[in-house]
Amino acid sequence: MDTDNTDLNKTLTAWWQYNQDLYTLFSNNLLKENPVQQALNEQSARDFGVWLNEIAKQPETFVQHQFDWWQEQLKIMQQTWGQGFDTEQPDVIETERGDRRFKADEWRDNPWFNYIKQSYLLFGQSLLSSIRETPGLDDKLKERLEFFARQVVNSISPSNFISTNPELLKLTLDSKGENLIKGLEMFKKDLAKSGDMLRISMTDEHAFELGKDIATTPGRVVFQNHLFELIQYEATTKDVYKTPLLVVPPYVNKYYILDLKQQNSLVKWSVDQGHTVFMISWKNPDASMADIGFEDYVVDGVIAALDAIEKQTGEAYVNAVGYCIAGTLVTTAMAYFVSKRMKHRIKSATLLTTLLDFSQPGEIGVFVNEPTISALEKYNLQNGIMHGHLLGVSFSMLRENSLYWNYYVNNYLKGEAPMDLDLLYWNGDSTNLTAKCHNFMLRDLYLENRLVQPREIEVRGTKIDLSKVKQPVYMLSTRDDHIALWQATFQGIQHTSAKTTFVLGESGHIAGVINPPAAEKYGFWYGPDATGDANAWLDKAKHESGSWWPHWGKWLSQYVDEKIPKRATSSKANPGIYAAPGEYVKVKI
Repeated sequence: MDTDNTDLNKTLTAWWQYNQDLYTLFSNNLLKENPVQQALNEQSARDFGVWLNEIAKQPETFVQHQFDWWQEQLKIMQQTWGQGFDTEQPDVIETERGDRRFKADEWRDNPWFNYIKQSYLLFGQSLLSSIRETPGLDDKLKERLEFFARQVVNSISPSNFISTNPELLKLTLDSKGENLIKGLEMFKKDLAKSGDMLRISMTDEHAFELGKDIATTPGRVVFQNHLFELIQYEATTKDVYKTPLLVVPPYVNKYYILDLKQQNSLVKWSVDQGHTVFMISWKNPDASMADIGFEDYVVDGVIAALDAIEKQTGEAYVNAVGYCIAGTLVTTAMAYFVSKRMKHRIKSATLLTTLLDFSQPGEIGVFVNEPTISALEKYNLQNGIMHGHLLGVSFSMLRENSLYWNYYVNNYLKGEAPMDLDLLYWNGDSTNLTAKCHNFMLRDLYLENRLVQPREIEVRGTKIDLSKVKQPVYMLSTRDDHIALWQATFQGIQHTSAKTTFVLGESGHIAGVINPPAAEKYGFWYGPDATGDANAWLDKAKHESGSWWPHWGKWLSQYVDEKIPKRATSSKANPGIYAAPGEYVKVKI
């Protein structure tokens, strides 16, 4: 017997078992005490039951899919095991654009691993195709089935296992398993800090310090209440525009996505253009804030910030910026002013990737059904909050390969420490949602789409109507946004009476917004009035290279009034509280 081979086989078997055990432990802990996943599991069981019933009614469709799959499988086998292996010959089944799981040369050059890769890709494509082509299923059911099927398919990818991933196998042999030892240590650290649910590290949590490395634009907290701190940023120009600029970030994230580093900070850029910039920094809620609802964020949030700005500057009107759900807040506040017959206070509104009409929720739509929402509502009421880490996992599931399994492989199997990126640090700096507000979003906005129905939504007893909103709007959406589909945002703004400048940026929900001019990265489309069909608008729109920021700055210049001497962030009358970034943003969960 060859002793060396025996030892090698034992070692490989041990490594294989380690990979299997880690995979099981990872999956179990990730889903532990996770009401989102529990609700989705129940929904997926119901949906797959419906699908199987439809297949049973039309077995010929299933048989045809099986025949097609077998024909493609034969082609893969013939290509792989035929006479010679021509690495220049195109694969029968190609990886999709942006799929980085199989980028290592070994997946292409080694016949065995190429066969594994192509067979796996064929399985996934065939399963999804079968769902799409099954008659008798409505579109929403198909979307959910595709989502559930994709989760299963991507979880069993050969890239997730040492024995079927040539890159991992080579790394493990070359390092004598050192990568797995490092990976296990990282897994144990993640597990120790995770509580009831595994939090896989996307970056070093100690790599950045607020106010030192990120969120560094100088300013001062000039107002604070139970919901937010208001930051006024120091001017960098001798004169400033008379009309202040209020930036409202989403309350589901920390505000500093708009003030990461100096070179990609929308706050810093706006200050340098001569704006007096105010920023809301939301409090990270705990269970004691369970009864804080969406309307409270409107009145005690946005409107309270307007009152504080007027006290600080003497200006009753501002130009407002709302990002994501904060854009929904800003628009709701404008509708509230009209219904209350108050002065409108917001001279113009800039809405960034904002949904008003929630009938097209995009991939989030997988969560939008009565059983899932009922389960989440029950969880929220029991706990007082929706935990931020649960929300993080839910959104990661929408991009599971890049935001989920990618880190599992890199961290725990390759043993590579995650990169120190400001964006990933922000992404991991989670915030909770109050029970009442989250339930409102789930049912009133997403499930029942009541915001665009006149006088269906009340704010402190006042029924609002978006069609009464007439202030000018600059609406930026992004082409690859999977959270707020641009077609849906385009449709939503038409429920108002606002004169809208609609701009479509390249890239997605974050990168398309945080797109500084100096980067010279993503372009945008602009042009026709925001009316009619979204795709018809795009056909007529003009494309421009570079950031949308200067285009927005030019538009905003119509609503800023004259320039005045720069304003101080602190005075005897209004000394403020403490320096930016403040205290609320530092609260961890």
